[in-house]
Amino acid sequence: MTKRMIIMLAGVGLLFGGIFGFQVFKANMIKKYMSANMAPPVTVTTTEAKVMPWQPELKSVGTLRAARGVDVTTEIAGQVTSVFFKSGQDVREGQLLVELDAAPDIAKLHSLEAQVDLARIVLNRDRAQFAAQAVSQAQLDSDASDLKNKIALVDQQRALVGEKTIRAPFSGRIGITMIQPGQYLNPGDKVATLQQLDPVYADFPIPEQQASILSSGQNIYAETDAYRDVKFGGKINAIDPKIDPSTRNVSVEATIQNHQKKLLPGMFVSLGVDAVGLQQFLTLPQTAIAYNPYGATVYVIENGKGPDGKPALIAKQRFVKTGLTRGDQVAVLSGVKEGDVVVTSGQIKLRSGAHVIVNNKILPSDDASPKPVDE
Repeated sequence: MTKRMIIMLAGVGLLFGGIFGFQVFKANMIKKYMSANMAPPVTVTTTEAKVMPWQPELKSVGTLRAARGVDVTTEIAGQVTSVFFKSGQDVREGQLLVELDAAPDIAKLHSLEAQVDLARIVLNRDRAQFAAQAVSQAQLDSDASDLKNKIALVDQQRALVGEKTIRAPFSGRIGITMIQPGQYLNPGDKVATLQQLDPVYADFPIPEQQASILSSGQNIYAETDAYRDVKFGGKINAIDPKIDPSTRNVSVEATIQNHQKKLLPGMFVSLGVDAVGLQQFLTLPQTAIAYNPYGATVYVIENGKGPDGKPALIAKQRFVKTGLTRGDQVAVLSGVKEGDVVVTSGQIKLRSGAHVIVNNKILPSDDASPKPVDE
C-alpha cells in the first residue's frame, strides 16, 4: 500500500469519526435541553379514598295529588237559595253546602203523598168489599197496582227534592267559590273544588333499570321549595305494572302523611326512596371522576422520581367503575382501593406519569347532602 493511499484512508476515517461524534454530541445536547425544559409539576388537590356507610337512595321528582279530590257540581238546574260554607273551609262528609230553590218540587211531593194516602184508602175499602164479594179480584189487583205506582212517584219526587241540596261527598277542604244566593245553576255547573289533604299522593317516575329494587311499603321522603329543610315521610303505595315505552320509566305512587296540611295537590316535590339496607362503599368526591366515551377514570398519586433523580409525586391514570351517587359523592366499585390518594381537581392539565404538587388549602365539595347557600 502506498503512502498516498494510507493518507486517504486516514482522512476518510477522520471524516466519519467526526460525523459520528457530532451526532452523539447533538443527541446529548438535545437530551440535556429537554431535561432542563420539562413541563413544571401540576398543582392539584387530593383526597384519600375511604370506605363509608351508605344508605342507597333513589332520587326523583314528582307531583302531589289529593287522596280524594272532586269538583262539586249540581245534578239538576235551580236557583241558589243558601250557601252554607266559606271559601277555604274544612268540611265534614255529608255537610250541607248549597241549597237550591225546591219549593215547587216540595209542593208536588206533598200532592203525590196525598194521592198515595187516597190510593191506600181505596185499596183497604175494596179489600173489605172483596171479603163481602162486592168487588172482583181484578178490581183489588188494580187498586194494589195503583198504590205501588203512586208510591214510586213519591220516591222519585223525594229524590228530586234531595238533589236540590248539595252535600260534601267526603271530608276535606273546600276551595274558592264564586256562587251566590240568587244565582241560577245548570246541571254540571261547578260549585267548588273539594280536596282531602291528609294524606296526599305523590306520583313520580323511576328508571326501568332501578325498578327491580322497588317494592310496596318502602320508605320515602318528600321535599318542596315551599317548606325548605322539612322532610315529609311516606311509603310507596303502588307500582305501575307497565313500563312507559316512550320514557322507559315506571310510574310509582306514594302516600305521604300531611297532618298539618302543609302540602297541597299540584305541588312539585323532590323525592328520595330508601332502596335497600345500610351498605359500605368506597367513596370519592364526584369531581375526582373524569367521564369519557371510553370509560370513567381517576388519577392516583404515587411516589416516584423527578428528572433530577429526587423523590417526587407522580399521577397515574386508572379506569374505574362507578355506582350510585349521593350529593357530591360517588360510590366507586372497582379501580381504586381504600387508602389510595386520588386527585379531586386539576385533572384537566394531567397526563399519566405527570409530576404533581399537592395543595389542599381549598378542596372541592364532598358533602353527602349539600344545601344551596343563600346569598
